[in-house]
Amino acid sequence: MKNKSILYSSLLLLFGTMTACTKLDENSYDQIPADKFYTSRIEVQSAVLRPYTHANAWVTPSGQDGWWRPAELSADQLAWPTKGPHGEDSGKWKRLHYHTWTVDEEGLNNAWKLMYGGIGYCNDPIANISSREISAMGITQEEKDAFLAELKLLRAFHYLKLMDLFGNIPIVTEPAEPGNPIYPVTTNRKEVFAFVEKEILENIAKVPVLSRAMLGRMSQAGAYAMLVELYLNAEVWTGTARWDDCIAAADKLINNQAGGQNGAMALDPNITDQFKNSNDLSKEVIFSIAYDFTRAKFEPAWASEFYHFAQRDIYGGGRNGNDGVVLIPGPYSTYEDEDRRRAEWLLIGPQLKFSDGVTPVQGTVEYERQPLVFVDNIRKNKSGSTVSNMSEGEENSGVRFNKYKLGNQIPGVVNGQSVLPDPNYNNNDWNIYRLTWIYFAKAEALMRKNGGAATGDAVALINECKKRAYSAAVWADKAYTPATLTMDELLAERGREFIFEGFRRDDLIRFGKFTTASWWDHQPSQATRSLFPIPQQQKDLNPKLDQNDGYN
Repeated sequence: MKNKSILYSSLLLLFGTMTACTKLDENSYDQIPADKFYTSRIEVQSAVLRPYTHANAWVTPSGQDGWWRPAELSADQLAWPTKGPHGEDSGKWKRLHYHTWTVDEEGLNNAWKLMYGGIGYCNDPIANISSREISAMGITQEEKDAFLAELKLLRAFHYLKLMDLFGNIPIVTEPAEPGNPIYPVTTNRKEVFAFVEKEILENIAKVPVLSRAMLGRMSQAGAYAMLVELYLNAEVWTGTARWDDCIAAADKLINNQAGGQNGAMALDPNITDQFKNSNDLSKEVIFSIAYDFTRAKFEPAWASEFYHFAQRDIYGGGRNGNDGVVLIPGPYSTYEDEDRRRAEWLLIGPQLKFSDGVTPVQGTVEYERQPLVFVDNIRKNKSGSTVSNMSEGEENSGVRFNKYKLGNQIPGVVNGQSVLPDPNYNNNDWNIYRLTWIYFAKAEALMRKNGGAATGDAVALINECKKRAYSAAVWADKAYTPATLTMDELLAERGREFIFEGFRRDDLIRFGKFTTASWWDHQPSQATRSLFPIPQQQKDLNPKLDQNDGYN
């Protein structure tokens, strides 16, 4: 965890300096004057790292309305149904699920603000570092160039994700001046795509390759992963397919030409290393939001999104949640019995207390003082109802998230064996890109170039990833062949492999299913729902913004 500590120690300097400034006299300040900062390498580094902690709020399931919620809760695997008296939240989750969102959605407006706020955290240090002499900042010219390139790449990542959700968006590359607000015009999606691509290509060689020192930061590896995502979705985002470019960018990572956070980049040998609370030791993680609870008290925020009100009893930790996001009926059954991902990544059935491994965990609402049993349905089972929709849940409804495991704070019993408190408790990094996703992207590009039919190379790429989910005894019967790896099967396998990781909406759009397919109680929607509306609050603030088609 050494590199995580360096990362967050730099940030603590920034926050600590800000706190100290408020005590110099009777005036209060909420920011450091630019001419009083950037006077040492550690101050420069602190400003460079600030956008990463902000990214935690919008790119991960953070308990806030950022990119992740609309990216996943509008698709065909996850939902936040009303469960008894909880989760109605003015119908916001239902509108995401049924594709009935409006231009006035506060959640979409919050996502817009968070993401553009992150761009501001990039634009400000870009301007300040660019305008200063290296001697005044205590850095070398090489460091200055690398810091600026890193910030521009991270800014490009923000624009990539904004373009993903909203399509046609304004591009701002200069910090705003107090009293002189900027009213940028809308840029069409094709031009935003070109801007993002240009920023990546111009800066990728100026940043370091991925290493332990770049853990949680934008490196050459992260930049190539962005190119893979850009080119994988190019046909949807611009109207022009870029499959060869997608394959070329993927090969940079697959062939270990952009470094690795733990030696040579490679697929992890099992399906848990990428998600456990020591996943900073994973070989396949390319870019992540890094957390260090042990030293910096900076913890992953997804517990509130996924955990039940009594979850701490289940895993022996200190965090419960809002009993929110669950699997809709259906996706769980697509995992075979022998598939380790089903047992490792998903939580279902009777829940036992971690402390002894025997005592049932009790519910807190409908099942208060009764055993808590998570079920693969969303309906009011206690009253015998068979009605199943977004309004009919109970506290135990739905298969639960278990892909990332925080670890335990107390001694307990696992599979009949006593275990001690986990020293890495609550330290999981959240993966933005991992090498498995790159393998899948290359395989899809190969298949699309081949008219949708699997090539031998595509089959080999997917099997290399999938085989980790099965024992050697059964693998021969589970491996794909060119005949069985159809495009529909590739989409299904992507769903099984990347569940919870934020890519499902894009997958459905790319495969032509997002607005045309039905799932559970969701029916096909209008084609224009492939883009979210420009939030009305933003249009009210900036009359130069154009609304997306299909929205008033």
